[in-house]
This record gives sequence, C-alpha cells and structure tokens, in this order.
Amino acid sequence: MAEWLNYHHLLYFWTVAREGGLAPASAKLRLSPQAISSQVKALEEALGEALFEKHGRRLVPTEMGRVVLGFADEIFTLGRELVDTVRGQVAWTGGRSHKLHVGVAQVVPKLICWRLIEPIFKRKEELQFTVVCREDSPERLVADLAAHHLDVVLTDAPVSPDTSLKVFNHLLGECGVSVFGVAALAKQYKKGFPQSLNGAPMLLPTVGTTLRRSLDLMFDELGVRPTIVGEFEDSALMTAFGREGFGLFAGAAAIAHEIESQFECQRVGDLSGVRERFYAVTLQRKLQHPAVIVLSESARRELFKQQRPTRPRSARPAG
Repeated sequence: MAEWLNYHHLLYFWTVAREGGLAPASAKLRLSPQAISSQVKALEEALGEALFEKHGRRLVPTEMGRVVLGFADEIFTLGRELVDTVRGQVAWTGGRSHKLHVGVAQVVPKLICWRLIEPIFKRKEELQFTVVCREDSPERLVADLAAHHLDVVLTDAPVSPDTSLKVFNHLLGECGVSVFGVAALAKQYKKGFPQSLNGAPMLLPTVGTTLRRSLDLMFDELGVRPTIVGEFEDSALMTAFGREGFGLFAGAAAIAHEIESQFECQRVGDLSGVRERFYAVTLQRKLQHPAVIVLSESARRELFKQQRPTRPRSARPAG
C-alpha cells in the first residue's frame, strides 16, 4: 500500500462511484474516460484491492470499494466544510462544524429514536452538532461503530459479551410494553385482556428480535396463541400497518401517548412482565461525546424517568 494517498485518484474513484460509470464521471470532471480509468486503476494498485465490478453497463463498487467510498465521502465532505468555514459561509464557534453519526437499529421504534435524539436538536446552538442518522441491522451498525464510521448505536439489546469487538453498552432506560390497535380492534379485544389475545390478529417483530422473544415467552406463559398476520424488521412499517387496522401491535409504554396520537390508535392493555430496554453502544467505557452525553442524560431524566432500571446504569463491556 502506498505510504501517501493520492487524493486526485481518490476523487476520480469517488466521482465514478457516485455517477455510476466512466462516461458520466467524464462529463462531470471534464476528462476523458481513459484518463479517469487509468487514475482509478492507479488507486486500486496503490491499495492492492479491486474497487469496482461491472453490473451490466454500470460500474458498481466492490465490498472493499464500498468501504473506500465511505471514507471518501467523509474526506470530501470535510474538504467542503473547510472551504466553507474559511470563506465564512458556516457559522461556527472556535472550530469546524461537527457531526454526530448515529446508527439506529431497525427494530427500535422511530418515536423512541425521535425522543432520544430530540434534545440534541433543542440544544443545537450550544452543541453545534449536525446529526447524521443511519438505519440498519444491529450487527452491521456495531461493525461500523468499531470501524469508527459511527459515534453511537441506538439499539434495544446489549451487544453480546462474546463479540470480539471492544464496544460498551450504556443502558439508557427501560419501560413497559403495551398493546395498541385502532378503535374497533381495541374495543373488541380490551375485555378480558390479555387472554383476549388468543386468536387476535397481531403484527409482530420478526423472530429473533428481543421484543419478539419476550412476547413469545409471555404468550406461552398465558397459553394464548394470537393470529400472526404480519412480521416486520422495521418498527415503523409495523406501526403503519397497525394504523390501517390490519392487527394489534406492541409498543413501548413510555411513548404510549405519542403512539395513540400519531397512529390514531388506542391502548388495549399493558403486558405485565414484558419490558423494553434501550442502549447506547459506544467505543468508550465512559460516555465522552458531548451530544451523546446530552442524549443519555435526557433519556434517563425525562423519557424513562418513571421507570426504574433493573440493571446498573454504568457501561457494560461487550467484548
């Protein structure tokens, strides 16, 4: 690998990846496709990795190409910020504008995410952070955190201590779980709850998720068998179907009022013994990022203030 990175080569690679091929990149850069191709090959030789593969007429980044593209995005974004700052186009106080890169696990309810991140927006003048959110599976997000592409990952389960990645779980809080449904369903299944859930149409998280395991265990203990009409990785999609009346769905009790208002639903009942916990996963044993500290303190002081954690609040190592 070359000791020094040629940023012109990186720029040509970045443009080809963003434009989808040599021809559009050529028009963008006002260079011949042959010249751009040779520069990209030079970068591949310097890195010792193939960065593109052909898909029909398009050039698509390889797996390593996607990694390099992620770094290139950050490098050239920083370059633009530097120029804007020097030209006085960005308001700042003592340094360049900052970004908080947040990874959000797909299973975490969007209303919970909003309540967790909202305090940072409320203090944007003080913190001077731009929030960049990315949604994906917990496994991929934690891998990106370990690669320093993210500052924090918000998830509903701690990272296993068996992982080889050195990350730390910070419990933000916990709350009970309630069942919601449109008015007609709520009226039908409220009487005799939770035994009334036997045969009831339900929208559930996919098998293997933390909440699904808790719900399945509760169903077994109660001896009820709901009719599963849909399973979802994305909590927002599940609640969207719930709003249309396709089935009952479970939601965090801490945001019950928001669920009822936003999704035009009613609370059918509370599931005794079922809890949801939410974590911030970071690379530090003690929270250091000022925006993440604000997020954590607000979660414990406001969002989950009426719920007493059953685990210590200190960071729990995952590896």
